[in-house]
Formats: sequence, C-alpha cells, structure tokens
Amino acid sequence: MSPIEHLTEQSFPDAAARPGLTAIGFWASWCGPCRVMAPQFERAAKLRPQYRFAKVDVDEQLVLAARFEIRPIPTLVVLRDGQPIAAQSDLIAADALLAALDRIAAADQSDRAQAA
Repeated sequence: MSPIEHLTEQSFPDAAARPGLTAIGFWASWCGPCRVMAPQFERAAKLRPQYRFAKVDVDEQLVLAARFEIRPIPTLVVLRDGQPIAAQSDLIAADALLAALDRIAAADQSDRAQAA
C-alpha cells in the first residue's frame, strides 16, 4: 500500500485539518517531469512516515489546483497544520525534499520549546 494519499476536493478539508506537516504533489498523468518525480516522492514518503504525503491530479481536481494557483507542474506545496508555508515548482529529489521537511520540523520544535 502506498504511503501517499490521493486528495480530492471532498477529501482535502479533512486532510488539511490534520496537525503537522503535509507535502502535496500537484501532478498530471501526461506530465513527463511528474512521472520522473513520482518515485522520488514515493521514496520520501516511505523514508519519513512521520510526515504526510499526498498527491493532487490537477486534471481531475481543478478547484484544488486553482485554490493553490498551480500553473507549472509538478509543483510541491508544504502545509503546516493545514496552512501553506512553502511551494516549489519543478523536480525535487527525495533527499532535498526530506532535508527541507526536516528543517521545517526542527524549526517548529525549536519554536515550541522557546514558547514553553
């Protein structure tokens, strides 16, 4: 079973309401770079089960793509507690994605520790 959730307009609100980090890959089946990035995204999801990973097919989910103003694909959007905090278009390797997510998570922990 894939650790990546496929989001729709209907399932997105519940997925976005979950606390923590969620990486969402916006893609399309006809997109060559999206097909190249897919195994990297899958690898990242398997290596970091503490983060959530999801995909949105921009051809099937036009409302979600418009909400996030997705133009080029692939585009990766990172949510923290349901709020967008980062986005990048084009290919991203699993290691680079994981490093970015780990930095965000570490900064969150540091912020929480300072607030306590």
